[in-house]
Amino acid sequence: MDYALFYFLILGFAIFMYTLLDGFDLGIGILFPWFDNNEERDHLMRSISHVWDGNETWLVFGGVILFAAFPSAYATITSTFYLPIMLMLFALIFRGVAFEYRFKSDTSKKWWDIAFSSGSTIAAFCQGLILGAVVEGIPANASEANSLIWLTPFAILTGFAVMAGYALLATSYLYMKSRGEIQLRVAKQGRLLLILVILAMGAVSIWTILDQAEIRARWFDGLNFLWLSPLPLASAVLSYIAWKCFASDHKAKHESWPFWCSAGLFLLGFAGLVVGLFPYLVPRQMTLWEAAAPDSSLSFLVYGIVIFLPLICAYTLWGYRVFSGKVEDYEEGY
Repeated sequence: MDYALFYFLILGFAIFMYTLLDGFDLGIGILFPWFDNNEERDHLMRSISHVWDGNETWLVFGGVILFAAFPSAYATITSTFYLPIMLMLFALIFRGVAFEYRFKSDTSKKWWDIAFSSGSTIAAFCQGLILGAVVEGIPANASEANSLIWLTPFAILTGFAVMAGYALLATSYLYMKSRGEIQLRVAKQGRLLLILVILAMGAVSIWTILDQAEIRARWFDGLNFLWLSPLPLASAVLSYIAWKCFASDHKAKHESWPFWCSAGLFLLGFAGLVVGLFPYLVPRQMTLWEAAAPDSSLSFLVYGIVIFLPLICAYTLWGYRVFSGKVEDYEEGY
């Protein structure tokens, strides 16, 4: 059994689940300033109050897999991106505290609104910043050369691109969880964000292809683009379906489609990233086999995966099943 490849797939699954699930609730915070009264903001908070902390389980799970299965990559990434990682964690802490206190506050509610919105925005931007810097490549002597070596124009672009993607997930989620005026408003926001996300994905893809010779060769050498063309074509189809659903007359059977189309865009973008970077875990520095822990450690870790991964999947599915339907259809939990 190729343990390194197995844990690479598990790590990829954890990262995707985190970006999908915590992505839309971080996106709620990014959208917060565009909802200007307490009733609307209460609605936004209630829509995710039952799932936000469970969604972050995937961040912890992914971190554990990276630490235990790929310790060399974990050491390189955490030492190089110490500042954005700490900013992200502090932002998530402020965001979590805002959840607990906002529903119980009166005069200080506006400050918890600011903490929730700014925490969500900073966390999303830092995640995109780290992603962009990893794709661009981490020099072998990054920790000695410059503590801000990750702060590049491309990384900043991906930071804003991830923010736009999370906001799109949030509008898609609110579209199927809301009624009336809020649903109409997020449909308009969703169409604008869909255009922004398509432009951002195109800009990041073109920049990567022009800047990274290895990725350019992976996509365009020989008949590679022909075999990989379903990725951009499927992205175009999903974008069209989401646009049509956002612009529809809000038929119930279509309300969940924009969310699944947005999730599909994230999955296709993630697949394109893997195609360009595989087998590197830290691009141009170490492959997943070079970064992997000894087989004895990896075989021992299997028992934890077999026990905890099904449990996390089960309570995630159960939580969303219990609180399915519109926000108004269940009691708010805080």
